Amino acid sequence: MVSDIDLKIINILKINARASFAEIGREIALSPSSIRERIQKLEDQEVIKSYNIKLDHAMLGNGLEVFIMLKIFDGKLKFILSEITTYPEVLEVFRITGPYNIHMRVALRDQLHLQQFIDKLIKYGSPTTHLILSEL
Repeated sequence: MVSDIDLKIINILKINARASFAEIGREIALSPSSIRERIQKLEDQEVIKSYNIKLDHAMLGNGLEVFIMLKIFDGKLKFILSEITTYPEVLEVFRITGPYNIHMRVALRDQLHLQQFIDKLIKYGSPTTHLILSEL
């Protein structure tokens, strides 16, 4: 079970995963060593699974972000599940319920790159693409 103090630590890390033990300790009135021990425990219990960075994909040359829903053809699901995570364009991918099997967020250079990426997916299923206008 996660304590109220642990939840405060988690909320601070959600805002800034690079916050130091001392910074977190000052904010919730605990010593840096106590914070280190609590974070280590949360990691050991896999409450905290990883630390991530948020990138500006446009600054990296991929100014077009889309959601793609993929309805997999019969017999292709097992293969696409292992293949899709190897594509560098794919930022996130989820197996979902409903008429589609896969939901992914993809970063691409431009419309031509999108067309080429869709051409790769068509052998596995029927894609539906949604252009991301902005993130809220």
